[in-house]
Order: sequence, then structure tokens, then C-alpha cells
Amino acid sequence: MIVTCLAILAVDFPVFPRRFAKVETWGTSLMDLGVGSFVFSAGVVSARAVLKGKPSTGHGRGDRFPARFLRALRHSVPLLVLGLVRLYSVKGLDYAEHVTEYGVHWNFFFTLALLPPFVEISDTATRHAIKSYDLLALFLAIMYEVVLDNTGLLRYILVSPRGPDLLSKNREGVFSFIGYLAIFLAGRGTGLLVVDFVEPVSKGPKHFDPVAATKKERGIVLYRLAKRAAIWTLLFWTSTSFYVFNLNVSRRLANLPYVLWVIAFNNIQILLFGLVEHVGPQFSYEKWHAEAVSQASSRIIRVFNQNGLVIFLVANLLTGLVNLTVNTLDMGNLGAMALLIVYAATLTAFALALSASGIKIKI
Repeated sequence: MIVTCLAILAVDFPVFPRRFAKVETWGTSLMDLGVGSFVFSAGVVSARAVLKGKPSTGHGRGDRFPARFLRALRHSVPLLVLGLVRLYSVKGLDYAEHVTEYGVHWNFFFTLALLPPFVEISDTATRHAIKSYDLLALFLAIMYEVVLDNTGLLRYILVSPRGPDLLSKNREGVFSFIGYLAIFLAGRGTGLLVVDFVEPVSKGPKHFDPVAATKKERGIVLYRLAKRAAIWTLLFWTSTSFYVFNLNVSRRLANLPYVLWVIAFNNIQILLFGLVEHVGPQFSYEKWHAEAVSQASSRIIRVFNQNGLVIFLVANLLTGLVNLTVNTLDMGNLGAMALLIVYAATLTAFALALSASGIKIKI
């Protein structure tokens, strides 16, 4: 999240290495991972709601599809508002934008707004048909790729003229949503592994050692993460390395190789985070986990987590403000770094102020 907020402004300065900037259609770069990883991490966190909503927890009514779908729609409203704010800010200020990224009117907040209701529909599918979020994610991504490669959809998205209808004007955002939905579902599959306890580590006989139990718990999770990372990496390598498939990564399309790339990368990344934690100071989950997290992470990371999407919107608005007031393309390295430090400090101060005032905007 923090790296993304820094990169969306830094990319406008010559000091930012061009190889890290988003590609136009085909290929991979650091910034191409941003939106995909954002969606994947949202999927990981959403696993908590899935676990809380199990029938065994006493939330039987909440498990019914109509109730869950209505809640999902309510979650979509703030995201839709944020998308409209960004849309009218960009259009009203005549701010330069890359239409080929999402379309004329679409932006990333609209993609996020569509996720909750479609995830609930997908969640119903996992309960009654495909009993795995990972398999459903893979199925969606493969079906989308089959349609892209065997119909005129690929040509329609990439090269056809933009007609007067809204679909034609925003076709990149509309169709890439399928890929992002698959990424979210795979993230939820990983989240169920990471968030849920394999065994109750806080209960047991008098000789029970909570630190040893936590270490064992972490070892089991790391082993399963390693298997997931290996499987998704193998799938990505297969899709891009064999001539018979002839597939290339495209963030603009959010096609099958892009979906596999993002999922593989994030599983590896979480595995590496877990390994770093594994060799660090020992602690146990016997105490409330939030306490352990507050002791293990910095305050800045915590305040960014508390109001992530609102901070991301402010970062977008500040990026626009800087570009409208300063000629970023001609700025020297020293001036660019100074301005980026001021920008980062301002954004962090805003996040700290929200936290200090007790404001937590849940979206």
C-alpha cells in the first residue's frame, strides 16, 4: 500500500526508473503488480469475514445469500463514491490520463466496488458447486482466456474504435474485472489458510507451551504456503513458457498469465514474510493477536492499514495536485526527491491524524 502510494507520484519524475513503470499492453513491471496485489491482499483479509460467518459461529441468518448480498452492496456504495470523486476530479481538472489503462470513465475504485457483490455470488458457487476458492479462481481465469483467444473479444478490447456506448468507452475496465475477481478469490483462498488456526493453540493441559504451539502452527502454515506458491508458480511458468499456449502477461486485459503471475508473486511474498517472522523473536498467540501485531509492526504501517482506501484516494488527489502545479517531467533529481519526501510526509501525517482522532472509515 505504501509503496503504491509512493510510486503513483514518483513515476511522473525522470528520477523514477522507466523499467518500473506500467507497460502499455504486454509485459511485466513493478507497477503492474500494484493493482493486482492490492486486490489479492483484499481477498486475503476478507477470509476473516468468511470464518466469522460459518454456521458453527451462530451467524446462521447471515449465511443466507440475500442477507450477504445486501451487505456486499452496502460495502460497494462507499467504493462507488470514491470512484466518482476520482472521476470528476480528473475530468473537472482536465488532468492527463491513460485511457488505455481502464477506459474513458472507469478507474480502479469502480473495479473494487464491483468486487463485493460478485464475490458473494462466487462464494455461493464455492458452497454448492466448486468447493475451493482457488479452483474457482483458476476456472474463471481460464474461461476468460479461452474467450479472449477464440472470439473477437481480444481485438475489441485492444484495437477497436471507441464507440459512443459506455461499454466501448470503458471496455478495459469492464472485462479486466473478470481477472481481478479471480485474483481476489485466490487471495481469499490464501487468507483462509493464513488467518484460520490449524489447531487451537491457546488451549490444552497444564504443561501446554503456547510458544512451542505457535511455532508448530506457523510451521504448518509455511509448509502449506510453500506448496501453494510452488503450484501457482508452475502454472504461471506453464502458461507463458510453452509455445502451444503462446500467452503473454497483460495487466490491461488482466488475462490468465497476469492472474497467475500476481497470485504466484503474492503467495511467495507472504511465504517470505512468514519465514522472516519465523526466524525473529518468538511470541505466542495465547494473548490477543492484535496485541502481538501492535508490538511487531510500526505505527505508520498500522495507521495506513486503518484507513487504507481513503489514504489511497488522498494519494491520488495529491498526485493530481502536484502534476497540475509542477512540471514534473523537467524536474531534476534533487528537487524531485525533495518533493517526493514532502508528499510522503504529508500523506503519512494525514494517516496519523486520522488515527489520532479515532476516525476509522471502514470500506
